[in-house]
Amino acid sequence: MTGRRFTRRLSAVTAVTAVTLAVSFALAVPASAHVEVESKGAGALAENVTLDFSAETESDKAGIAKLEVVLPKGIEPADITYKDGPEGWKLAVTERGYSVGGPAVAVGEDVAYAVTVRQLPDADSVAFKTLQTYSDGRVDRWIELEEPAGGGHGNLAPILELAPAEPGAKPLSPSPSAEPATTPTPSAPAEPADTATDSAETGAADTEDEDTNTLAIVAVVVLVVAGVGGAAWWFRRRSGTGTS
Repeated sequence: MTGRRFTRRLSAVTAVTAVTLAVSFALAVPASAHVEVESKGAGALAENVTLDFSAETESDKAGIAKLEVVLPKGIEPADITYKDGPEGWKLAVTERGYSVGGPAVAVGEDVAYAVTVRQLPDADSVAFKTLQTYSDGRVDRWIELEEPAGGGHGNLAPILELAPAEPGAKPLSPSPSAEPATTPTPSAPAEPADTATDSAETGAADTEDEDTNTLAIVAVVVLVVAGVGGAAWWFRRRSGTGTS
């Protein structure tokens, strides 16, 4: 009797374990998809490096239509050049980096594309946070820098490990396309703030001086007229007195 009970319990435990494993596997399958970045011989401060990206699909209803990448510190949008990708896809610069997209690929099809970066930053690794958009509007967020805990807003971002910089490697000058925001345009030369303020103050002082000079002249004229009038009256009175 004891043997039968043990057998039944063992069978129940085995069944529960099998169901648990099956459910875990089923839940893990969608999370197996990912976005990755690779580059042969990528190192800190390396120049004209090709980055190969691959994005696996997680949808069985729509195809991937766009991938938007947030560039890491040290890489500017102007430093990126599109190399190749799905037919009809193009690169567009964004505020935070760039996006590649075009006609949606077939449902269930993964995407691979490549870009060239002018120079990699001086770092041990760089992360390329990616938003993966499908033709039906769905967006998968590959933006986490470490495994998200419960309630995370996305999946792990693609990270590229960099080898140490080669001896003598130096950061390149800023991209030629980057121009200072304060550069004045030829049609409207900018006047330095201090100069503008000084000019305004000088103009106000000149105006005050002119007003003071005008008042002084008017006062002198009034005094002269008053003096002449007074003298004339005195002479007329004296002359009248003498005559009588």
